[in-house]
Amino acid sequence: MKLPKFKNRKFFEQAFIHRSYLNETKEKLSSNERLEFLGDSVLSFVVSQHLHENYPKFDEGTLTNLRSLLVNTRTLAEVAKELNFGDLLKLSKGEEESKGRENISLLANCFEAFVGALFLDQGVTKVSDFLKDVLLSKTEMLLAQKVLKDPKSLLQEKIQAKKQISPSYKVLGEEGPAHRKVFTVGVYVEKSLLGKGTGKSKQEAEKNSAREALLKLRESG
Repeated sequence: MKLPKFKNRKFFEQAFIHRSYLNETKEKLSSNERLEFLGDSVLSFVVSQHLHENYPKFDEGTLTNLRSLLVNTRTLAEVAKELNFGDLLKLSKGEEESKGRENISLLANCFEAFVGALFLDQGVTKVSDFLKDVLLSKTEMLLAQKVLKDPKSLLQEKIQAKKQISPSYKVLGEEGPAHRKVFTVGVYVEKSLLGKGTGKSKQEAEKNSAREALLKLRESG
């Protein structure tokens, strides 16, 4: 899919500048962090509006769960990969060597920054049109997968039905500065790792690890 054309090219370019790149260039540039901050709010608003208008029979809790599935780190990173955002990122040599272009948190943050940049350049209607094509089109697929129920609760039900024990969650890693932490969490049954997930909070990372575990359980039958 072709990306929207920007009226102000500087907004587009800034969306792909990771903060690490600023240490290795003499250009007077700004990172994409402020755009990411803006894009996070714009994204939440547009997704919320879309769900409210198109799913009138869903209650508040169901809408909230569906929105969380659409805007979580894993989903946004997948969309960013589909749009080849990794190829456009400007990174330091260190981030490059550590496979920053494939890092799901960097990709998700970049997607949010792109949304923020598009909003500043052309407003919320253009953002809405863009998101309908690349993100909101995934809503029906998520509904078909029947993953609206809280994944941690669903995983616990499945595990307890088989083994009469509860899964446990463990933080496997933390990255980034204090105000922009990214957590990696593993979900275990006894000592076996069932799934891993990342997120901007421990709660999001736990939910994503539970989702991965549920997918693995489905695949294994």
